[in-house]
Order: sequence, then C-alpha cells, then structure tokens
Amino acid sequence: MDYEEIANMLGGTGLPFAYHHFAEGESPQPPFSCYLTPGSNNLAADGKVYFKAKQLDVELYTDEKAPELEERLEAAFDAYGLFYEKSETYIESEKLYEVIYEMEV
Repeated sequence: MDYEEIANMLGGTGLPFAYHHFAEGESPQPPFSCYLTPGSNNLAADGKVYFKAKQLDVELYTDEKAPELEERLEAAFDAYGLFYEKSETYIESEKLYEVIYEMEV
C-alpha cells in the first residue's frame, strides 16, 4: 500500500488527517487523525529484502471517547483487508483521547 492508497483510505472516513502532524496553527478542531510510517518489518531471503512491509500507525484524536469514529476507521481498515492492533491513552496536557492503530502494509 503506497501513500496515495493510505490517503484515499483515510479520506474515505471523512475525518481531517495529515501525515505525522498538522503544521503549527493549522490543526483542526478534534476529531482528527494523523498517520505515519515509523519503520518496517521486511522479510529477508538470501540476504535480500524479499517482501517489504512498512509499519503504519493511524492515530485518532478526540475530545471525548468516540466509539462511532473508531468503528468508522476500523471499517476502512477492514475494507482494505488490514490487520491492526489498537491501544488508547488520554493526553492530559492536550485534554485529548488518542486511539492508536498499528498495522503493516
């Protein structure tokens, strides 16, 4: 999955999104999402990369717990056949909930 496909997938959710972060002063009001590809988990064979797999993290930020938005993102991942792991935290300094989806594409 390339960056254009990732953008199409996230664009279909109707949530504003950006790669890694929004520029200072341009962050929309929550809810919004960010995505990044912080690493890879490539498969090697004969000393070469046999299959490339990049890590994709999608972060959902909300003012309050929003199960319907989580379900919307998860439906998008399911439509693209992606397996994901999910975790959640509250960012006290920002007063935001952050749900992180980690997957490989």
